[in-house]
Amino acid sequence: MADTITFRPDEDAVRALAVLTQDGTGVSAAVRAALIDAARARAGDQLRAEAATLAADDHDRAEAAQVLRDMETLRAW
Repeated sequence: MADTITFRPDEDAVRALAVLTQDGTGVSAAVRAALIDAARARAGDQLRAEAATLAADDHDRAEAAQVLRDMETLRAW
């Protein structure tokens, strides 16, 4: 069973909730969807930041290039 969460929306949150529920979506469903969307967006941001860090790491890029060269010698013709 899910926990009940209570929050006090400010004016921006009230306006956002109105947009999310204008099609008849229930408040609980809209809040759940918004939380899941926000978590996915944050995870995506974190992955992009990590990828950018790795792309900027010359040592890591050189190691990856070496692995690709090593794998090429194992490729079946």
